[in-house]
Amino acid sequence: MEERPYDRIVPLIVATALFMENMDSTVIATSLPAIARALGTNPLALKLAVTSYLLSLAICIPASGWTADRLGARNVFRAAIAVFVLGSIGCAASHSLEQFVFARIVQGMGGAMMTPVGRLIMVRSIDKKLLVNAMSLVTMPALIGPICGPPLGGFITTYFSWHWIFLINVPIGLVGIVMASRYIANVRVEHHDPFDFVGFMLSGLAIAGLAFGLSAMGLEFLPTGVVAALLCVGAIAAVAYVIHAKHAPAPILDLSLLRLPTFRASIFGGFLFRLGIGALPFLLPLLLQIGFDLTPFQSGLITFTTALGSMFMKAAVASVLNRFGYRNVLLYNALISSVFLAACATFVPGIPFAVMIAILLSGGFFRSLQFTSINTIAYAEIEPPKMSRATVMVAVAQQLALSTGVAVGALVVEITLRLKGSPAMGASDFPPAFLAVSLLSASAALIFYRLAPDAGAELSGRKALQADAATRNP
Repeated sequence: MEERPYDRIVPLIVATALFMENMDSTVIATSLPAIARALGTNPLALKLAVTSYLLSLAICIPASGWTADRLGARNVFRAAIAVFVLGSIGCAASHSLEQFVFARIVQGMGGAMMTPVGRLIMVRSIDKKLLVNAMSLVTMPALIGPICGPPLGGFITTYFSWHWIFLINVPIGLVGIVMASRYIANVRVEHHDPFDFVGFMLSGLAIAGLAFGLSAMGLEFLPTGVVAALLCVGAIAAVAYVIHAKHAPAPILDLSLLRLPTFRASIFGGFLFRLGIGALPFLLPLLLQIGFDLTPFQSGLITFTTALGSMFMKAAVASVLNRFGYRNVLLYNALISSVFLAACATFVPGIPFAVMIAILLSGGFFRSLQFTSINTIAYAEIEPPKMSRATVMVAVAQQLALSTGVAVGALVVEITLRLKGSPAMGASDFPPAFLAVSLLSASAALIFYRLAPDAGAELSGRKALQADAATRNP
């Protein structure tokens, strides 16, 4: 099918909004001391701003699909950008910790709607044959945002003011609203299902408890008892939701979609693979700053090479999937990407920086291919009426995977320190963590191995190629 200019404009609009959301979730990390001084508090207390944002995201994501179906995807997407911008202004205008945390919660509400609704706009507006190319653009923010956020935050805070970390979102958001109004159709479902309030409460408790608990465990911010209580509440609510979903006429998280092989592989295989990706932006800056004594800005410039690698792969994703098919790409590329993640365990004092950059650049290259493949295969068997439910499930799984990755990486470092018998952290304490998360990411290959050889053929274009070959060679 011929690609229209519209098929490029819509992904760029969505990608810009998602980049703003993904970057902002990490950009404040290197600016916490400066913000803490301005608000008259300490950086440790300001960790509430990070976790409150995550909590707001986790709770609001499940409602995004139903809201888009009822009010229209364009309307909800524009409103989400506006809410995110208002939250950004609130952050910049805050004079106390309480005001700042509240503003971050508002930001999270907008971000929770932007991510799944943006993806929903993509899958409903663009033909499946062109979805791989389009989704490769939208995948970029998830790869670039967490990597370039810390160095960008450090640069702005050092040379300008921390307020501009949030104020820069205002012009970007306004342009996004104008472009969305002009180019994005207000796609909606005429006969939408009733809102599942019980499911929303249970899923909110489950996601918030698990995501917030796992993230807090990785950050070592809350006492162990509180973290355990959060995880228990989240687990109990999750079980209760599974029971509820079996009897609800229109559950807010449609677990029946997991019966589809391609969607199931995307959710579970993607979850395992993203564990390593979630840990990398957390572990690598710590290693470079503690083990190599680099500044946050210097370490951020090194980690940014991962994003550069992902950009190089973007243009080749469709061709690779067309040539090898989804199953082969997902299976073997999961292993290749995990090898490059494990190679970060070789980052010890004395290693040439050129070797580090080469490993990070190559790893980003293959991870970009894997991300786009996982994100698109999820929709291979999804019927149009269930697109919104699928995007919600994908967004929730991603959020939990990234949170779990941070928790696992931090836990392995903590265990290493305890076995060493010293609280002093050094470069030698990080290799076990990189190896552990790489093994978890590699285990995703076991799930992708079970995919059918022709899985996602319509998306990759291999079905058309096979038909042409059969015509030429009857």
